[in-house]
Amino acid sequence: MFRKRFYYFIKIQYLGYRLHGWQKQPDVKTVEGLITKTLGWVMPEAKCKILGTSRTDAMVSAEESAFELFLDHEPLEDLDEFLSLFNKNLPQDIRALSIEEVDKNFNIIQHSKTKEYAYLFSIGEKFHPFCAPFMANFQEDLDIQKMQQAAKLFQGTHNFRNYCVRVSEKSTFEREMLRSEIVENHMYTANFFPERSYIFHIHAAGFLRHQVRLMMGALVLVGRGELTLDDIKESLLPDSTHLQMDFIAPASGLILNKIEFD
Repeated sequence: MFRKRFYYFIKIQYLGYRLHGWQKQPDVKTVEGLITKTLGWVMPEAKCKILGTSRTDAMVSAEESAFELFLDHEPLEDLDEFLSLFNKNLPQDIRALSIEEVDKNFNIIQHSKTKEYAYLFSIGEKFHPFCAPFMANFQEDLDIQKMQQAAKLFQGTHNFRNYCVRVSEKSTFEREMLRSEIVENHMYTANFFPERSYIFHIHAAGFLRHQVRLMMGALVLVGRGELTLDDIKESLLPDSTHLQMDFIAPASGLILNKIEFD
């Protein structure tokens, strides 16, 4: 007997510090795995599957991410009631923000969108251990002004082949960064946070594997004086092959801040 399929778009947020990224894996806790398990508790008779919009790495958090729910079952009668029940059964470090029904033409992977990442970090004295899930700590005196100048160089359309790993020749290395800057952090606060911290904001339609963390790593090397502004400029040229970045900044400072769909 043919069953009609129903489609739902669900926004979520999560703290990634204890999780091994989005994608379901055996023997470890992942966002996809925990969501799938929770749906099994909430709708034990339903045949369903999910598809995430972005595969975050282990320890990376999300202020706003999303997934599409495919339901081969009866439609959800009350979306607010489902959202409440879903949240009651999800682990405390994952929260569903909203749900809406979409049609079969919506594709969460191919649909045009913009991703906004924020990399939260501090420098100098070691921070309070409670900060560890939210920000990276570089226990050295980095030249923040130089790092800010370097971050601006990423903005615009450039070739980011030197800022990714495990690439294939089919990869598209030319990407447009809609925003790239380092500012003082006033977005996330806590009484145990250091007196001063910073955010590297980077926005684009899409990113290569480890691109943001490699960009942040390059900015740290600029702050140390190991890379110059000219090095950053050269690394973004299509024919630059000797400036492959290999310092990947820690994952725990990275936050998928927002996803906007057109």
